[in-house]
Amino acid sequence: MAKYTSTDIMAIVAAKQLEDGKSVILGTGLPVVAGLFAQRTCAPNLLIIFEAGGVGPIIPTLPISVGDSRTFHRACMASSMHDVMSAGSAGYVDYGFLGAAMIDERGNINTTVIGDWDRPKVRLPGSGGANDVGSFCHRTMIIMKQDRSKFVKKVDFITTPGYLDGPGARERAGLPANSGPYRVITQLAVYDFDEKTKKIRLRSLHPGVTVEQIMENSSMAIIIPKKIVTSPEPTKKELRILREIDPYGIVIR
Repeated sequence: MAKYTSTDIMAIVAAKQLEDGKSVILGTGLPVVAGLFAQRTCAPNLLIIFEAGGVGPIIPTLPISVGDSRTFHRACMASSMHDVMSAGSAGYVDYGFLGAAMIDERGNINTTVIGDWDRPKVRLPGSGGANDVGSFCHRTMIIMKQDRSKFVKKVDFITTPGYLDGPGARERAGLPANSGPYRVITQLAVYDFDEKTKKIRLRSLHPGVTVEQIMENSSMAIIIPKKIVTSPEPTKKELRILREIDPYGIVIR
């Protein structure tokens, strides 16, 4: 059995959620690792887009940010943030792939403040392009560590809209129909969202993880299906590819 970490399985399982021949805007960190892994394995024709304007690059090693010069390496186009966000708002981008500090049961994301806005416990980096990406891409994927302080019933601040307060809320807010959160990937499991209630639902557990563990690491209700599948364990080949993407351990430590 290949030895792997919780970060390894997060990246590999997340990559397998992306479809070949689709387009994706990647956020910094694990979303980039997962996108590059998908391009080298299950989705060779995945069109990768970066917020700073790199479209379709062939990336040699992991960029440290979405504005790193490597995000333009052998790209189809060296454009601008304006063009990338305009393409998303026009409906041309299939996936938005983001990280988060906090998420609630309807997929709303907080990366702005922990605690009260006026007197926060923690001031976070804020949106960047995450609000635009989560608002206009057809499907939003979120990758993050899960614990009770991060998986909450209601976020302290909505940086990026999920399904807001329930079914139909995105449309009422003027956001595109049939868009919104698609998958949430953590160190414990993969989640999707119930079609009727728009609430988070368990999709698969990672190897060795129990339902009890995911509930212990959540302060919101999670829909548990009758049949629960297990994510496949990473292979030695997959782990080797992961190390090639991030040889210096910037994200995969």
